[in-house]
Parts: sequence; structure tokens; C-alpha cells
Amino acid sequence: MSDTRRIRAALGPAALANRRALEKKYPDIFEGSRRNRVLTVAIVVTLTALLLYAFVRLEFSLAKIGGGIGQLIHFVTLMFPPSPGTWPRFHLFLDGLGETLAIAFLGTLAAAILAFPIGFLAAKNVVPARLFQLGTRRFLDTVRGVDTLIWALIWINVVGLGPFAGVLAIMTSDFGAFGKLFSEAIEAVDRKPIEGVTASGGSNLARIRFGILPQILPVIAGQVLYYFESNTRSATIIGIVGAGGIGLHLSEAIRTLEWQQVSFLVLMILVAVAIIDQISARVRFAIIGERRLET
Repeated sequence: MSDTRRIRAALGPAALANRRALEKKYPDIFEGSRRNRVLTVAIVVTLTALLLYAFVRLEFSLAKIGGGIGQLIHFVTLMFPPSPGTWPRFHLFLDGLGETLAIAFLGTLAAAILAFPIGFLAAKNVVPARLFQLGTRRFLDTVRGVDTLIWALIWINVVGLGPFAGVLAIMTSDFGAFGKLFSEAIEAVDRKPIEGVTASGGSNLARIRFGILPQILPVIAGQVLYYFESNTRSATIIGIVGAGGIGLHLSEAIRTLEWQQVSFLVLMILVAVAIIDQISARVRFAIIGERRLET
């Protein structure tokens, strides 16, 4: 027997007795640990069962995936090389891409402007009336609970087809999201600057202007820039249902089986999103400052 095994054998009964003594002395701690282990196992088993049920309920099949891979490869080969077709059509695609960017920009900007004051009304540290604050929160939850695509279908029936419906759809959807995010940013501010303004005799408006705004503006700017990037993709999707932009051309190309044009349009969208991502990252760093890890 090795020295390690001898030590383990010698310490085994002593360690066991010590553990039993600790269990008698601190029963709540050990009982809680056992409950946590049982709860963890129960959660894992439940989630695994739900996953298996979902596979069966949704008719998940590896055979279908295997059979569809060949068809997918066939579609991919049809997409190469990407081509816009005729030169005038390329100009139409550029115009559609510009319209998509305009829809995303205007919708995001309008949502941020409208949600900015609502964010203060939904913040617990600004509005003392709990009922009013909760009502504002539920209103924002209701608005953002409806997907952008659904809002696009609603606004198309209200104002008709075109980019204006797309702007309204993005504005409405992001209004609810921005209201929630802005209120959470306001609730997370440091109270010391606010208390300093109050101690110097500042009014409620002064507390917001000098105590809260300097802390939340960089956060809000970063959130708005991120949503502008995300809404560029959303504006493409809502364009498919008739809300303007490059999505109309993409839908038509798919419907007419012009796969080379489909791949060209997808590449245009990817390049536009990549450029916006780089620009928004630079703007964010210019606003909040680039943070480096200290070594």
C-alpha cells in the first residue's frame, strides 16, 4: 500500500467522525446543501424531459435534416456567383438598401426620443407613486411584447404599404424596449451626486439634470447605437411584408427563384451591418471612453 493510501485510510474514520459531528452541530447548513443538490438534479431532469418532449412534439428528425442537406447544398450552388442582374437593377438595390438604413435610423431615433421621458416615469427612484410607476412599466411591457413584424403588419393596414409603415413599426417596438432599458439605467445610478445636488438646495429638476443625466447619457447612447445596428436587420425583414426597403427586392427575388440576386442582396445587407457595427463601436468608445484592462 502506498503512503497516500495509508494516509487516506488513517484519516478516513477521523474525517467521517468529524463530518458527523459537524452535521449535528450545523444541521441547517448540511440540510440546505442536500436540498440544493436535490433541486439541481430535479431541474436538470425536468429540462431534459422538456427537451425530449419538444423534439417529439415538433417532429424533430435527423433523417429529415440529412435529406434536406442535399437540397440546401443545391440552393447554395444556385446562389453563386452573386449577381445583381442588370445595371439598372443594381441601382434599385442600392436605393432599397438606403431606404432600409433610413427606416432603421428614423425608427430608432424616434423611439429613443419618445422613450426618454417615459423612462423617468417608469423609474422607482424618480417617481414616488408606486402605482403610477408600475402602470407605466406594464404599458411598456405590453408595447414591447408585440414583435416588430406584427407592428409592421398593423401599421401597413393603418397607413398603407411603404417605408413610413416600417418607420412606425420599428419606432413602436423599440419604444417599449427603450423605455424599460432607460428606466433600469436610471434606477442603477449612484445616489451620491443626487444627494449632493439636494444638499446644495437643488430642485427636483436640478437633481435630474445634474445628478442623473450625466450618469445615464453614455449608457443610453450605447443602447441606441446597438439598436440601430440591430434594426438594420429588422428593417430588412419587415420590408418583406411590404414596409419598404431592400426586403421588398429580397422577397421578389426569392419568389421568382433568382438565387444569384438573393445572395447578392444578402451580401449587401451583411456589408452594411458590418460597416454600421464598426461606426457605432467607434462612436460608443468616443462617448463612454475605451476601457482597457489594468495589468
